[in-house]
Amino acid sequence: MPVCRACLNKPEPLAAEYFCVQCRAPFLSRFPLDEQGRCGLCRRGVRGFDAAYSFGFYEAELRQLIHLFKYGRVRTLAAPLGKLLARALPREQAFDIIIPMPLHWRKRWQRGFNQSELLAREIGRRTNTPVENALRRVRNTAAQAGLTSAKRRLNVSGAFRAKKRAAIDGRRVLLIDDVMTTGATAASCARALQRAGARQVTLLTLARADRRAISDPVLSDAPLVISDSPHDPNFSGRSEDA
Repeated sequence: MPVCRACLNKPEPLAAEYFCVQCRAPFLSRFPLDEQGRCGLCRRGVRGFDAAYSFGFYEAELRQLIHLFKYGRVRTLAAPLGKLLARALPREQAFDIIIPMPLHWRKRWQRGFNQSELLAREIGRRTNTPVENALRRVRNTAAQAGLTSAKRRLNVSGAFRAKKRAAIDGRRVLLIDDVMTTGATAASCARALQRAGARQVTLLTLARADRRAISDPVLSDAPLVISDSPHDPNFSGRSEDA
């Protein structure tokens, strides 16, 4: 792969003084968290998933490696990036099935692979957990970049369906993606999994956008309308993720 060992070792684990205990969203102060340590979105049940973990912030070397992997099509980066992803997952956690974030068939055809599936197989190999493509993306949604949080949720509403309900029903699911921005796509996926009977849905991503300094209505306690399947994220540039 066109990356030296020194650069592969540069990405730093996510660090912040305050985190939501459920979605692990980082904050600059404890003010947005309630007595139980939950953020406004988790208090209102908007997140969809039960827990979320990320290795680091979507910036610097980690962002460059993800772009090289996903857009540069350097598939051999799946192993070293999978190693970073495994570091973000608490050792005491156990899952029955790992499900990668699905791509629409057109997107997969254009790229030639699903980066989330390659990462999922790395985690499956390390944890001896089966990997299933049990979700499908039924709509080729518009790019999330540049959309407000509310429009991101609307954009991915109803975009996912379970295609292997027997593999999901009653199971503890680990949903894997490369990047989490606002969480809209991941939440939409989580709700599709819950409708299929998933007992628990945990999100695991390589990186998450650092939104601590962003003023966004999605982070407030204003009333929020939850559609049939809600919200996700995406970073500026070419990221189309969770």
